[in-house]
Amino acid sequence: MSPEGEQTPQRELGVSQEPGGELRVRLSGDWYLRHGLPPLEAVRQALADQPDTRRIAFATEGVTGWDSSIVTFARQVAELCPDKVEVDISGLPEGARGLYELAEAVPEREGARSDEKGPSFLEQIGLATLALRDGAVDMVAFVGEVSVAMGQLLRGRARFRRVDLGLMLQHSGADALPIVTLISLLVGLILAFVGAVQLEQFGAAVYVADLVAIAMTREMGAMMTAIVMAGRTGAAFAAQLGSMKVNQEIDALRTMGISPLEYLVLPRMLALSLMMPLLCIYADLVGIIGGAVIGIGMLDVAPTTYIQHTIEATTFTNLFGGIFKASVYGVLVALSGCLRGMQSGDSASAVGDATTAAVVTSIVLIICTSGLFAVLFYILDI
Repeated sequence: MSPEGEQTPQRELGVSQEPGGELRVRLSGDWYLRHGLPPLEAVRQALADQPDTRRIAFATEGVTGWDSSIVTFARQVAELCPDKVEVDISGLPEGARGLYELAEAVPEREGARSDEKGPSFLEQIGLATLALRDGAVDMVAFVGEVSVAMGQLLRGRARFRRVDLGLMLQHSGADALPIVTLISLLVGLILAFVGAVQLEQFGAAVYVADLVAIAMTREMGAMMTAIVMAGRTGAAFAAQLGSMKVNQEIDALRTMGISPLEYLVLPRMLALSLMMPLLCIYADLVGIIGGAVIGIGMLDVAPTTYIQHTIEATTFTNLFGGIFKASVYGVLVALSGCLRGMQSGDSASAVGDATTAAVVTSIVLIICTSGLFAVLFYILDI
Protein backbone atom coordinates (compact mmCIF):
# COMPACT_ATOMS: atom_id res chain seq x y z
CA MET A 1 0.00 0.00 0.00
CA SER A 2 1.43 3.38 -0.97
CA PRO A 3 2.02 5.89 1.81
CA GLU A 4 -0.75 8.32 2.45
CA GLY A 5 -1.11 10.84 5.19
CA GLU A 6 -1.07 14.42 6.30
CA GLN A 7 1.91 16.77 6.30
CA THR A 8 2.63 20.13 7.90
CA PRO A 9 5.84 22.18 7.97
CA GLN A 10 6.54 20.90 11.50
CA ARG A 11 5.77 17.19 11.24
CA GLU A 12 4.89 14.36 8.87
CA LEU A 13 2.58 11.39 9.31
CA GLY A 14 2.52 8.38 6.97
CA VAL A 15 0.77 5.00 7.06
CA SER A 16 1.91 1.92 5.12
CA GLN A 17 0.99 -1.75 5.02
CA GLU A 18 3.92 -4.12 5.63
CA PRO A 19 4.16 -7.88 5.02
CA GLY A 20 2.77 -10.17 7.69
CA GLY A 21 -0.34 -8.10 8.42
CA GLU A 22 1.60 -5.25 9.98
CA LEU A 23 0.47 -1.65 9.70
CA ARG A 24 3.33 0.81 10.18
CA VAL A 25 2.74 4.42 11.26
CA ARG A 26 5.73 6.59 10.26
CA LEU A 27 6.34 9.81 12.20
CA SER A 28 8.91 12.46 11.37
CA GLY A 29 9.62 16.10 12.07
CA ASP A 30 8.76 18.06 15.21
CA TRP A 31 5.93 16.71 17.42
CA TYR A 32 4.93 19.38 19.93
CA LEU A 33 1.62 20.21 21.57
CA ARG A 34 1.70 23.76 20.22
CA HIS A 35 1.33 22.33 16.70
CA GLY A 36 -1.74 20.27 17.67
CA LEU A 37 -2.38 16.64 16.76
CA PRO A 38 -2.94 15.38 13.22
CA PRO A 39 -6.26 13.74 12.29
CA LEU A 40 -6.48 9.97 12.62
CA GLU A 41 -8.36 9.50 9.36
CA ALA A 42 -5.36 7.97 7.58
CA VAL A 43 -4.93 5.32 10.29
CA ARG A 44 -8.65 4.63 10.52
CA GLN A 45 -8.91 4.22 6.72
CA ALA A 46 -5.92 1.90 6.61
CA LEU A 47 -7.46 -0.36 9.28
CA ALA A 48 -10.74 -0.41 7.38
CA ASP A 49 -9.01 -1.27 4.07
CA GLN A 50 -6.95 -4.06 5.64
CA PRO A 51 -9.26 -5.98 8.04
CA ASP A 52 -6.63 -8.75 8.39
CA THR A 53 -4.18 -6.38 10.13
CA ARG A 54 -2.73 -8.16 13.15
CA ARG A 55 -0.13 -5.70 14.35
CA ILE A 56 0.43 -1.95 14.32
CA ALA A 57 3.88 -0.48 14.87
CA PHE A 58 5.48 2.95 14.97
CA ALA A 59 8.56 4.18 13.11
CA THR A 60 10.02 7.42 14.55
CA GLU A 61 13.56 7.55 13.10
CA GLY A 62 12.73 10.88 11.47
CA VAL A 63 11.39 12.58 14.59
CA THR A 64 13.61 15.56 15.42
CA GLY A 65 11.77 16.77 18.53
CA TRP A 66 8.83 15.66 20.65
CA ASP A 67 6.87 16.12 23.84
CA SER A 68 3.80 14.44 25.34
CA SER A 69 1.86 15.01 22.10
CA ILE A 70 3.52 11.95 20.54
CA VAL A 71 2.38 9.81 23.49
CA THR A 72 -1.16 11.17 23.18
CA PHE A 73 -1.18 10.39 19.47
CA ALA A 74 0.06 6.84 20.08
CA ARG A 75 -2.70 6.22 22.61
CA GLN A 76 -5.31 7.54 20.21
CA VAL A 77 -4.03 5.15 17.55
CA ALA A 78 -4.20 2.27 20.05
CA GLU A 79 -7.81 3.15 20.89
CA LEU A 80 -8.70 2.79 17.20
CA CYS A 81 -7.37 -0.76 17.01
CA PRO A 82 -9.66 -3.74 17.57
CA ASP A 83 -8.82 -6.11 20.40
CA LYS A 84 -7.18 -8.62 18.02
CA VAL A 85 -4.63 -6.04 16.81
CA GLU A 86 -1.37 -5.89 18.75
CA VAL A 87 0.10 -2.44 19.38
CA ASP A 88 3.92 -2.36 19.25
CA ILE A 89 5.41 0.78 20.83
CA SER A 90 9.04 -0.32 20.56
CA GLY A 91 9.52 2.13 17.71
CA LEU A 92 8.68 5.15 19.84
CA PRO A 93 11.49 7.17 21.47
CA GLU A 94 12.66 5.68 24.74
CA GLY A 95 11.18 8.44 26.92
CA ALA A 96 7.88 8.28 25.05
CA ARG A 97 7.69 4.52 25.68
CA GLY A 98 8.06 5.11 29.41
CA LEU A 99 5.32 7.74 29.39
CA TYR A 100 3.05 5.48 27.36
CA GLU A 101 3.51 2.55 29.76
CA LEU A 102 2.88 4.86 32.73
CA ALA A 103 -0.31 6.14 31.14
CA GLU A 104 -1.44 2.56 30.56
CA ALA A 105 -0.60 1.52 34.13
CA VAL A 106 -2.48 4.40 35.81
CA PRO A 107 -6.20 4.39 34.96
CA GLU A 108 -7.73 7.64 33.80
CA ARG A 109 -9.43 9.53 36.62
CA GLU A 110 -13.19 9.69 36.31
CA GLY A 111 -14.30 13.06 35.04
CA ALA A 112 -10.79 14.06 33.92
CA ARG A 113 -11.87 14.71 30.35
CA SER A 114 -13.20 18.25 29.94
CA ASP A 115 -15.72 17.13 27.35
CA GLU A 116 -17.50 14.79 29.76
CA LYS A 117 -20.90 16.09 30.79
CA GLY A 118 -21.55 16.79 34.45
CA PRO A 119 -24.57 15.50 36.35
CA SER A 120 -27.96 16.59 35.06
CA PHE A 121 -30.25 18.92 36.94
CA LEU A 122 -32.25 16.04 38.42
CA GLU A 123 -29.03 14.28 39.43
CA GLN A 124 -27.86 17.43 41.17
CA ILE A 125 -31.14 17.61 43.07
CA GLY A 126 -30.75 13.96 44.06
CA LEU A 127 -27.15 14.45 45.21
CA ALA A 128 -28.14 17.54 47.21
CA THR A 129 -30.98 15.59 48.83
CA LEU A 130 -28.67 12.73 49.76
CA ALA A 131 -26.13 15.20 51.18
CA LEU A 132 -28.89 16.85 53.23
CA ARG A 133 -30.03 13.46 54.51
CA ASP A 134 -26.48 12.46 55.47
CA GLY A 135 -25.97 15.79 57.22
CA ALA A 136 -29.18 15.34 59.22
CA VAL A 137 -28.16 11.80 60.20
CA ASP A 138 -24.73 13.03 61.31
CA MET A 139 -26.31 15.85 63.34
CA VAL A 140 -28.72 13.47 65.10
CA ALA A 141 -25.91 11.01 65.84
CA PHE A 142 -23.72 13.82 67.21
CA VAL A 143 -26.56 15.09 69.42
CA GLY A 144 -27.00 11.56 70.76
CA GLU A 145 -23.28 11.25 71.57
CA VAL A 146 -23.30 14.66 73.26
CA SER A 147 -26.35 13.62 75.30
CA VAL A 148 -24.45 10.56 76.51
CA ALA A 149 -21.52 12.80 77.47
CA MET A 150 -23.92 15.11 79.36
CA GLY A 151 -25.21 12.06 81.21
CA GLN A 152 -21.65 11.25 82.20
CA LEU A 153 -21.27 14.83 83.44
CA LEU A 154 -24.42 14.62 85.57
CA ARG A 155 -23.10 11.42 87.13
CA GLY A 156 -19.78 13.14 87.81
CA ARG A 157 -17.87 10.79 85.52
CA ALA A 158 -17.10 13.10 82.59
CA ARG A 159 -13.38 13.41 81.89
CA PHE A 160 -12.28 16.95 81.05
CA ARG A 161 -10.05 19.54 82.61
CA ARG A 162 -11.83 22.16 84.72
CA VAL A 163 -9.25 24.71 83.62
CA ASP A 164 -10.40 24.19 80.02
CA LEU A 165 -13.95 25.02 81.06
CA GLY A 166 -12.70 28.21 82.70
CA LEU A 167 -10.81 29.24 79.58
CA MET A 168 -13.85 28.55 77.40
CA LEU A 169 -16.05 30.60 79.76
CA GLN A 170 -13.67 33.52 79.39
CA HIS A 171 -13.43 33.11 75.63
CA SER A 172 -17.19 32.81 75.19
CA GLY A 173 -18.10 35.47 77.75
CA ALA A 174 -15.80 38.31 78.74
CA ASP A 175 -13.77 38.27 75.53
CA ALA A 176 -16.96 38.60 73.47
CA LEU A 177 -18.23 41.73 75.27
CA PRO A 178 -16.64 44.32 72.93
CA ILE A 179 -18.20 42.98 69.72
CA VAL A 180 -21.55 42.29 71.45
CA THR A 181 -21.53 45.84 72.80
CA LEU A 182 -20.90 47.36 69.37
CA ILE A 183 -23.51 45.28 67.54
CA SER A 184 -26.19 45.68 70.22
CA LEU A 185 -25.68 49.44 70.47
CA LEU A 186 -25.99 49.82 66.70
CA VAL A 187 -29.07 47.61 66.58
CA GLY A 188 -30.73 49.71 69.26
CA LEU A 189 -29.83 52.91 67.39
CA ILE A 190 -31.21 51.53 64.13
CA LEU A 191 -34.47 50.31 65.69
CA ALA A 192 -35.03 53.65 67.38
CA PHE A 193 -34.23 55.68 64.29
CA VAL A 194 -36.45 53.59 61.98
CA GLY A 195 -39.30 53.67 64.51
CA ALA A 196 -38.94 57.41 65.05
CA VAL A 197 -39.35 58.16 61.35
CA GLN A 198 -42.78 56.47 61.37
CA LEU A 199 -44.01 57.38 64.86
CA GLU A 200 -43.22 61.09 64.48
CA GLN A 201 -45.83 61.27 61.72
CA PHE A 202 -48.50 60.52 64.36
CA GLY A 203 -46.94 62.52 67.19
CA ALA A 204 -46.12 59.34 69.06
CA ALA A 205 -42.35 59.59 69.21
CA VAL A 206 -42.37 58.67 72.88
CA TYR A 207 -43.35 55.11 71.96
CA VAL A 208 -39.89 54.62 70.48
CA ALA A 209 -38.94 53.49 73.98
CA ASP A 210 -41.58 50.75 73.89
CA LEU A 211 -40.54 49.68 70.40
CA VAL A 212 -36.86 49.33 71.27
CA ALA A 213 -37.50 47.63 74.63
CA ILE A 214 -39.87 45.01 73.19
CA ALA A 215 -37.79 44.32 70.09
CA MET A 216 -34.51 43.97 71.98
CA THR A 217 -35.76 41.85 74.90
CA ARG A 218 -38.09 39.65 72.88
CA GLU A 219 -36.11 38.96 69.72
CA MET A 220 -33.23 41.10 68.53
CA GLY A 221 -31.00 40.87 71.61
CA ALA A 222 -30.95 37.06 71.56
CA MET A 223 -30.77 36.73 67.77
CA MET A 224 -28.00 39.29 67.16
CA THR A 225 -25.94 37.92 70.03
CA ALA A 226 -26.32 34.40 68.66
CA ILE A 227 -25.28 35.46 65.14
CA VAL A 228 -22.25 37.29 66.53
CA MET A 229 -21.26 34.25 68.58
CA ALA A 230 -21.76 31.99 65.55
CA GLY A 231 -19.25 34.03 63.55
CA ARG A 232 -16.87 34.45 66.46
CA THR A 233 -17.02 31.52 68.88
CA GLY A 234 -18.68 28.84 66.76
CA ALA A 235 -16.12 29.36 64.01
CA ALA A 236 -13.33 29.27 66.59
CA PHE A 237 -14.59 25.95 67.95
CA ALA A 238 -14.63 24.44 64.46
CA ALA A 239 -11.11 25.74 63.69
CA GLN A 240 -9.70 24.49 67.00
CA LEU A 241 -11.14 20.99 66.69
CA GLY A 242 -10.28 20.82 62.98
CA SER A 243 -6.66 21.73 63.70
CA MET A 244 -6.52 19.10 66.43
CA LYS A 245 -7.78 16.54 63.95
CA VAL A 246 -5.14 17.55 61.40
CA ASN A 247 -2.43 17.19 64.06
CA GLN A 248 -3.90 13.79 65.09
CA GLU A 249 -4.51 15.01 68.65
CA ILE A 250 -8.07 13.64 68.59
CA ASP A 251 -6.76 10.24 67.47
CA ALA A 252 -4.26 10.38 70.32
CA LEU A 253 -7.07 10.96 72.83
CA ARG A 254 -8.98 7.96 71.49
CA THR A 255 -5.81 5.86 71.70
CA MET A 256 -5.48 6.78 75.39
CA GLY A 257 -9.09 5.79 76.01
CA ILE A 258 -10.34 9.37 76.48
CA SER A 259 -13.57 10.40 74.77
CA PRO A 260 -12.97 13.48 72.58
CA LEU A 261 -16.61 14.46 73.12
CA GLU A 262 -16.10 14.62 76.88
CA TYR A 263 -12.63 16.13 76.80
CA LEU A 264 -13.05 18.67 73.98
CA VAL A 265 -16.71 19.17 73.07
CA LEU A 266 -18.33 19.17 76.52
CA PRO A 267 -16.38 22.15 77.97
CA ARG A 268 -17.12 24.23 74.87
CA MET A 269 -20.83 23.45 74.90
CA LEU A 270 -21.16 24.13 78.62
CA ALA A 271 -19.29 27.42 78.34
CA LEU A 272 -21.32 28.81 75.45
CA SER A 273 -24.63 27.57 76.87
CA LEU A 274 -23.92 29.28 80.19
CA MET A 275 -22.65 32.52 78.71
CA MET A 276 -25.33 33.10 76.08
CA PRO A 277 -28.13 34.07 78.55
CA LEU A 278 -25.80 36.53 80.29
CA LEU A 279 -24.67 38.00 76.99
CA CYS A 280 -28.32 38.30 75.94
CA ILE A 281 -29.21 40.31 79.05
CA TYR A 282 -26.19 42.53 78.45
CA ALA A 283 -27.14 42.97 74.77
CA ASP A 284 -30.70 43.93 75.77
CA LEU A 285 -29.37 46.61 78.11
CA VAL A 286 -26.92 48.03 75.57
CA GLY A 287 -29.59 48.03 72.84
CA ILE A 288 -32.00 49.93 75.08
CA ILE A 289 -29.25 52.45 75.80
CA GLY A 290 -28.70 52.83 72.05
CA GLY A 291 -32.43 53.51 71.62
CA ALA A 292 -32.30 56.06 74.42
CA VAL A 293 -29.56 57.95 72.59
CA ILE A 294 -31.97 58.51 69.69
CA GLY A 295 -35.12 58.99 71.80
CA ILE A 296 -33.62 61.43 74.27
CA GLY A 297 -30.98 63.04 72.06
CA MET A 298 -32.89 63.46 68.78
CA LEU A 299 -36.58 63.24 69.63
CA ASP A 300 -36.35 65.36 72.81
CA VAL A 301 -38.18 62.77 74.90
CA ALA A 302 -37.71 63.44 78.61
CA PRO A 303 -35.33 60.92 80.22
CA THR A 304 -37.80 60.03 82.98
CA THR A 305 -40.57 59.48 80.42
CA TYR A 306 -38.32 57.31 78.28
CA ILE A 307 -37.23 55.19 81.25
CA GLN A 308 -40.83 54.81 82.44
CA HIS A 309 -42.03 53.58 79.03
CA THR A 310 -39.06 51.21 78.81
CA ILE A 311 -39.83 49.66 82.22
CA GLU A 312 -43.51 49.26 81.35
CA ALA A 313 -42.67 47.57 78.00
CA THR A 314 -40.06 45.24 79.47
CA THR A 315 -42.38 42.57 80.77
CA PHE A 316 -41.37 39.34 82.46
CA THR A 317 -42.62 37.35 79.45
CA ASN A 318 -40.59 39.32 76.90
CA LEU A 319 -37.42 39.32 79.00
CA PHE A 320 -37.32 35.66 79.91
CA GLY A 321 -38.63 34.62 76.51
CA GLY A 322 -35.56 36.27 74.97
CA ILE A 323 -33.25 34.67 77.53
CA PHE A 324 -34.73 31.24 76.80
CA LYS A 325 -34.19 31.78 73.08
CA ALA A 326 -30.59 32.81 73.74
CA SER A 327 -29.98 29.59 75.68
CA VAL A 328 -31.29 27.49 72.79
CA TYR A 329 -29.27 29.50 70.26
CA GLY A 330 -26.14 28.96 72.35
CA VAL A 331 -26.62 25.19 72.26
CA LEU A 332 -27.16 25.29 68.49
CA VAL A 333 -24.04 27.38 67.88
CA ALA A 334 -21.90 25.14 70.07
CA LEU A 335 -23.30 21.99 68.44
CA SER A 336 -22.69 23.30 64.93
CA GLY A 337 -19.15 24.49 65.64
CA CYS A 338 -18.09 21.28 67.39
CA LEU A 339 -19.81 19.03 64.84
CA ARG A 340 -18.12 20.69 61.85
CA GLY A 341 -14.79 20.66 63.66
CA MET A 342 -15.04 16.93 64.38
CA GLN A 343 -16.06 16.31 60.75
CA SER A 344 -13.09 18.27 59.37
CA GLY A 345 -10.70 16.62 56.93
CA ASP A 346 -6.98 16.17 57.43
CA SER A 347 -5.72 19.22 55.50
CA ALA A 348 -5.44 22.96 56.09
CA SER A 349 -8.06 23.71 53.44
CA ALA A 350 -10.44 21.24 55.12
CA VAL A 351 -10.16 23.21 58.36
CA GLY A 352 -11.18 26.36 56.50
CA ASP A 353 -14.11 24.53 54.92
CA ALA A 354 -15.20 23.24 58.33
CA THR A 355 -15.06 26.75 59.78
CA THR A 356 -17.20 28.12 56.96
CA ALA A 357 -19.67 25.25 57.30
CA ALA A 358 -19.93 25.86 61.06
CA VAL A 359 -20.89 29.51 60.59
CA VAL A 360 -23.39 28.75 57.82
CA THR A 361 -24.99 25.88 59.77
CA SER A 362 -25.24 27.97 62.93
CA ILE A 363 -26.89 30.94 61.23
CA VAL A 364 -29.36 28.74 59.33
CA LEU A 365 -30.35 26.92 62.52
CA ILE A 366 -30.69 30.22 64.40
CA ILE A 367 -32.99 31.75 61.79
CA CYS A 368 -35.09 28.59 61.44
CA THR A 369 -35.42 28.24 65.21
CA SER A 370 -36.35 31.91 65.52
CA GLY A 371 -39.18 31.42 63.06
CA LEU A 372 -40.30 28.31 64.95
CA PHE A 373 -40.32 30.26 68.23
CA ALA A 374 -42.34 33.07 66.62
CA VAL A 375 -45.06 30.61 65.58
CA LEU A 376 -44.95 28.77 68.91
CA PHE A 377 -45.20 31.96 70.99
CA TYR A 378 -48.10 33.13 68.82
CA ILE A 379 -49.95 29.86 69.35
CA LEU A 380 -49.31 29.99 73.12
CA ASP A 381 -50.21 33.70 73.17
CA ILE A 382 -46.98 34.59 74.90
